[in-house]
Parts: sequence; C-alpha cells; structure tokens
Amino acid sequence: MSDHLPVLKVRLFGGFSASYGEIPVSFGRNTTTKAMKLLQILLYHGDTGISRDKLLDELYGREELADAANNLRVTAHRLKKIIVDAGLPSHDYINIKKGIYRWDAPMPTEVDAHQFKVLSKDVQTCTDKVKKLALLKKICLMYRGEFLPELSGDEWVLVESVQYKNIYSESLQELCKLLIERGDYEETLRFCEPACQLYPFDEWQSVRIDCYMALNRYKDAVQEYENTAKLFFEELGIRPSEHMMQQFEQMSSRLNYKPQELGDIKERLKEDDIRGGAFYCSLPSFRDSYRLVSRIIERNGQSVYLMLCSITNGKGMPMDKPDKLEVLSGELQNTIQQCLRKGDYSFTKYSPSQFLILLVGTNKENCSMIFDRIQRYFSREHKSWKQYLDYFVSSVAEVDRQDSPIQFNTENKTW
Repeated sequence: MSDHLPVLKVRLFGGFSASYGEIPVSFGRNTTTKAMKLLQILLYHGDTGISRDKLLDELYGREELADAANNLRVTAHRLKKIIVDAGLPSHDYINIKKGIYRWDAPMPTEVDAHQFKVLSKDVQTCTDKVKKLALLKKICLMYRGEFLPELSGDEWVLVESVQYKNIYSESLQELCKLLIERGDYEETLRFCEPACQLYPFDEWQSVRIDCYMALNRYKDAVQEYENTAKLFFEELGIRPSEHMMQQFEQMSSRLNYKPQELGDIKERLKEDDIRGGAFYCSLPSFRDSYRLVSRIIERNGQSVYLMLCSITNGKGMPMDKPDKLEVLSGELQNTIQQCLRKGDYSFTKYSPSQFLILLVGTNKENCSMIFDRIQRYFSREHKSWKQYLDYFVSSVAEVDRQDSPIQFNTENKTW
C-alpha cells in the first residue's frame, strides 16, 4: 500500500458511493449487480476479510447455482475490470488466502461504517462530557441514512442495518440529553431534523417540541405536533403517543389566542388541499365523522347510509395479486374522489381492498345508482375492470348491529 496515493473514501450510509481524493468515483449506474455487491461486501469486511462460504451466502443467498465457485471467479474478474475502468490504479484488489477474501487496495481506504463503529466504542469508554459530546456529534453527522439501502432485501444487510440504526438512535438520544442540559435547544433542533426525516414514526418530533417549548416558540411546537399527527393518521391510521398528546395539551395551554385571531384559527382548520368531489379522510377521522353523524340523525331522522366498496378477483373472492390490487385500489380511490359530489360524501380506505363511503341525505334505492356511477367511472378505460368491484350498503343505524359485515371495533383495526 502506498501512503502517497490519495485516500479512497467509501460511504455505505444512505447509499453506496466513493471518492478517490477529491474526485467522485463512478462504478456505473447499477449498484446491485453481483460484481458491485461483491465490491461492497469486500469493502465492508475490510482487513478482517470474509470466508468463502459466507461470501457465497451473502452474494448469492438462496439462488440455485450449478457451479458457485466458478460464478464467484467470473464475478471477481469482472469486478477488477470495473474498478480500473472507474479510474482507480491498476491492482489486483482482491486478496484470497486460506479461503478468506479480503479487500486489498494500493491506496488507504476509509469506510464510514468502520469509523462509525470505532466512534461508538470510544463513546462507551469516554468519561469526559465535552469529549463525549464531540464524539456523539460525529456519530450523528456520519449517519446519513440506512446502511446500503439499495441492498436492503439482502438478509445480511438487513441485520447490519438494524444494528447501525440502534447505535444512531441511542447516540442521538444521549446527544440530545447533553445538549438540553446545556440549554443548547437550537442545536438539538438541528440534530433531530435528519432523524425526523429518516425515521418519522420514531417520534423524534417529540424532542423538537420540547425544544420549541423551552424557547417559548409555542406556535412552532403546535405546528410540529399537527404535522406529526397528520402523518401518523394518513400513513398508519393511528394517533401519536400519549406523551405527544400530553405535550400538545401543555403547549396549547401556553397559547393565548386573542379574539381577533379567530380568522387565523379558521385558516388552520381548512383543508390543505381543496379538491372537488367526496372528502377523503383517514380511518380514525372517518370513525369520528361516523360517530358525529350517528348522533345527529338521532335528533333529525336524516337518512344516512354506509357503503363498503370492495375489490375482488372477479369471482367474488378477495384479490390475491398484491401488485394488481395496488393499481386497482389507487384507481378506486381516484374514482370515488372524482365522481361523487363534494358536499354529501366522505370516504376512507378501510383495508387494502376496501373503501368506506358515508352517504348523507340519500336512500337505499339511490345507493345502487351511486355504486353504478362508481363502477362506470372505475371501468371507463378498461371495461373488464367492472367485474372487480362489489359493494354492500347498510343504514348507519344497522352498522352497530353485531351481524353487520362492517365493524368499527375489530381487533385488527387501530383507532
């Protein structure tokens, strides 16, 4: 190895990339070929190396190969050519000794995942708060995303990725604790921002809310909560944690709205994206709408029906092709949105293959006409799609019966 050559810096967090000195290295667009997988495996295992059997397992997994050894030789030969074609010095690069494969480069090689592990060990033995703070910052800045996300389907990558995420999460948690103790709320906000982007459902937003409240920025705290709550409802159909709910109560009690600010409040209550047609809402929001409507009709006797639109395999059975179901489900959502009037209807996705529609001010006869309209619009471009839709309709009063096929409190639903 020559110390006079530039350093080859390799990034495995947030996507595979490399630079030789100050020059980015391009190995081609496709980083998931067998040759590129071999390169990433060798770089990751570094000087320690990897046994031939383990390498074959990580490289080919459960693939059936007639001659695995020959495939590996061909892949290694192809990789050496790719490396040189990318502009790196001519060299063998793969050292094989006693069944162990090692990365062998003429230049110094730095891999972010290796440095990450070293820093995490240094943090565990560090007793000086100032030095520990600096180390934790380096760890959090170094972690720029999941470990080798392009290979996330490979079992070995998945295992390593979970470990690295845990190290990052624990390091960030400790860093935030130290920063908050020092009163560095602005810096805490900055370090939490990437975590909120990478792992939006791990509730790092809660730390940001605490910082906003400590800085007396209560409107920012409320906005952070509202954005998080909306994300949780739309993506998972659940509420934020009890801790975040308590934070919301706390920050709301600090906000002193003046009477003349009612206009601002009304603006915040409006839909973010005002579209024509039926109103789409998350499953928990739909449940609340249903409950409200149920109470209203007890007083005024208005006719309200609930329609369950289902995607089937064309023979009345559940669709068993996930890719096709995803396409049909997206089209059905668009259909309901477009062909039902804005003022009378709201709807939600009840399951991957089902949508619920709340029909206000209609009767049972009109329900079949409404379904016909949905079916026609749904199959407007592909006439055969008509066979994939089925429906059930019930008055809201009947939905509460135990024998109704539409149940709001089943064990597999989270409200």
